[in-house]
Amino acid sequence: MTGSRRTLSVRRESFAIRGSFRISRGAKTHAEVVVAEISDGIRVGRGECVPYARYGETGEGVVALLQGAAGAIADGLDRQALQGLLPAGAARNALDCALWDLDAKRTGRPAWQEAGLARAPRAVVTAFTLSLDTVANMAAAARAAADRPLLKLKLTGDGDLERVRAVRDSAPRARLIVDANEAWTLDHLARFGGPFAEMAVELIEQPLPAGQDDALAGYDSPVPLGADESCHDRASLAALRGKYQVVNIKLDKTGGLTEALALKAAAEAAGFGIMVGCMVGTSLAMAPGVLLAQGAALVDLDGPLLLAQDRVPGLHYDGAAITPPGPELWG
Repeated sequence: MTGSRRTLSVRRESFAIRGSFRISRGAKTHAEVVVAEISDGIRVGRGECVPYARYGETGEGVVALLQGAAGAIADGLDRQALQGLLPAGAARNALDCALWDLDAKRTGRPAWQEAGLARAPRAVVTAFTLSLDTVANMAAAARAAADRPLLKLKLTGDGDLERVRAVRDSAPRARLIVDANEAWTLDHLARFGGPFAEMAVELIEQPLPAGQDDALAGYDSPVPLGADESCHDRASLAALRGKYQVVNIKLDKTGGLTEALALKAAAEAAGFGIMVGCMVGTSLAMAPGVLLAQGAALVDLDGPLLLAQDRVPGLHYDGAAITPPGPELWG
């Protein structure tokens, strides 16, 4: 992209989570996000990312990476050049999505057209996440969310069979997927797989730690397995073959929509099912994911539903259905 010199501004923001969000690695009460804004003097493109400690990211580090790219942005850095400037991760995601947004505003061509979608995006149905908790508390949370069509359960290992059984009993009509966030052993998988299949669990996400999942090669799981922490960008795919049936694509892992779209195409060509996920962030972080989620088998873009208050303007959630973003938000 060429034209007048552009300016980059970066800020950190914090959004309270309703209650707390707990997974096997710990709990948090706030979503800490970083917003990048690129101005051409007339229009402003925005992108949001969520620095993630599991991948060695901090808010300070992401801000420093973004600020280090200010000169390249001023000189006309485009999305393609950005892929070589920053590694995959949260910082590149914020910049990449800001460039998509700015290009849409500058050209009048919506991001979905630039992304090559055959038609305007349609509403997608998102999962709703139940945080890791006691059996009783997860059962209560499931009863409160029993009218949602798809529930995602955060799990941890011992006690998970009882957790899933309690949720299934409390929300008998909901579809279920579960996420161990690397906390299981192969023994957990062997013990839980059959009963989970009987309870119609549709996916087990990241049962074993990334980098220690060779034991999944050729493993005959009664429930499909999904790669999350093991799948970042296209370079991850070769190591996933024969271990996982589904890949969970998140913009903060791929480093933005540009690589996410390429990863989705490559994963589909390789025969993987597609799940589109998110970190806990606001509607600005979810908006590009709604484009990515078109045609995906599973969608988990419920970040704003977990917040005490989303940013304004935000996405419109009609129960579990997410309306595609308007230009006042992104793209």
